[in-house]
Amino acid sequence: MKITFNKTELVQAVLAVQRAVSTKNSIPALEGILIKAHDGKVVLCGYDLEIGIRTEIDATVVEDGEIVLSAKLFSEIVRRMPDEIITVETDEKLITYINSGVADYQIVGISAYEYPELPSFDELESFELNGNILKNMIKQTCYAISDNQAKPIYTGSLFDIKSGSLNVVSVDGFRMAIRKEPVKCEKTFNFIVPGKTLNEILKINCDESSSVRIVVGKKHVAFKIENYSIVSRLIEGKFLDYEGTVPSGSTTKLKVNTREITSSVERMALLTSEKLQSPVRFIVADEGIKLLCTTVVGKANDSIRVAFEGNEVEIGFNNRYLLDAVRNSETDELIFEFNGPLKPLKILPVEGEDFIFLVVPMRLA
Repeated sequence: MKITFNKTELVQAVLAVQRAVSTKNSIPALEGILIKAHDGKVVLCGYDLEIGIRTEIDATVVEDGEIVLSAKLFSEIVRRMPDEIITVETDEKLITYINSGVADYQIVGISAYEYPELPSFDELESFELNGNILKNMIKQTCYAISDNQAKPIYTGSLFDIKSGSLNVVSVDGFRMAIRKEPVKCEKTFNFIVPGKTLNEILKINCDESSSVRIVVGKKHVAFKIENYSIVSRLIEGKFLDYEGTVPSGSTTKLKVNTREITSSVERMALLTSEKLQSPVRFIVADEGIKLLCTTVVGKANDSIRVAFEGNEVEIGFNNRYLLDAVRNSETDELIFEFNGPLKPLKILPVEGEDFIFLVVPMRLA
């Protein structure tokens, strides 16, 4: 095999697929990047048996072939090469020669026959979505993905398609995030994508006009973005009935400035830590919100002037859970809807229902 690469394109591709490479695996080949050159095309692949990232890049193929190279070593070598042209050549003994300008390396590769194939699966459903919209939907919901392996069903996000609409839903028992967008798909189906896979999608660079094709199988899903393909296993099981969990009405409703509420809660949070957990107390009354926080360190209070509709309410929240929801709203103003001191806070945009965030309150002493 002999290939000549543009350094910038090769480095970008290697860094992308390297994120799916195992750092420790009983199969040595999975700690490497598979490079395949056939019919004038070069494909790079990383795979850890759960998620695979594959990309095709432009290069000059002098001689076809394939090899597996240590991901860590190959990445470090190509990033530090002095010239913009890099040549990779292998011989029949799997010795790989990497050359750029005056720099030369010889490293030992692994036979491509030892590299497991990425999952291939029958397409059951598919749809397309703008790449930036998909990444925005993931970004606004992934903060609520659970890291509790005792309930693996919630370590991913639900993709629920019905009536020409896609809902991406994440829940961890303390908060829930729902993001909604129209899609050109009239079928009804759903699937659960692991949080690790969604984080990798966020890291893929794509143009604003790029479209993502999402192909769903029985146990796997593929996200095809420009020249990248991310293949992942799906999480199997029954997800929460999220629509039945969202409160339909409210006893207290108010509109808040996102920056003001964020700054105020951050000021209260200065007295808390992982070891000093204490609720930030909200008292909605008179002409606004009074915020209080008390820990063994001291006391703090603040206030925000807002108009509200409905009943007065006193309620407490974990500051981090509340801030996660508010920061991921990406709007200047928000609607807060309360249903008493023990029911979740519902956070909405001022117009429409592109997102719905729920934050479960903490009991006050």
